Amino acid sequence: MPGVTLKDVSAADFIKAYAAHLKRAGKLELPRWVDIVKTGVHKELPPSNPDWYFVRAAAIARRVYLRPGIGLGGFKKIFGGAKRRGTRPSHFQTASGSIVRHILKQLERVKVVEKDPKGKGRKLTAKGQRDLDRIAGQIVHPATPAAAPTPVVAPAATSDAAPAATTPATTAAPTAAPTKAKSKPKAAAPKSS
Repeated sequence: MPGVTLKDVSAADFIKAYAAHLKRAGKLELPRWVDIVKTGVHKELPPSNPDWYFVRAAAIARRVYLRPGIGLGGFKKIFGGAKRRGTRPSHFQTASGSIVRHILKQLERVKVVEKDPKGKGRKLTAKGQRDLDRIAGQIVHPATPAAAPTPVVAPAATSDAAPAATTPATTAAPTAAPTKAKSKPKAAAPKSS
């Protein structure tokens, strides 16, 4: 999978795959409030996806890859949204900084991101970039299961011998599904008065 980077795959596919990887690895420590917290004051309910924390962590790691040096305020703007105020016009509201901060600390703990030495936000570590590119490579070139070897059949030497066995692919003939004949609707009997 040489040459495949995160930029070669769609955002949705990558975030889904990397979130599954983070959940499978079990290295992120979930906060105890993960099932009751809203992601910002502009939201009415907590997320309905039970794995939302891993999805948000994958989205944050992807954004750090694409924009090194992004900080907490940038993520609050990215994940913010419109606060509905009833009959009054809606206004933009930033997302919860606590959630973003906690995820960044967890990604630092597992050595995916680190604080930028220039003092501007976060950047990916070499290990983090390798992991993200590896996941992207798995999306572009999915691992295919090894195909079962096809049995080789020797031809029969004499004509009175039993017929030679064939591979299942050659014996299976496609069958057409029976079609159902449409019946005409029955006419209602005229009422006599």
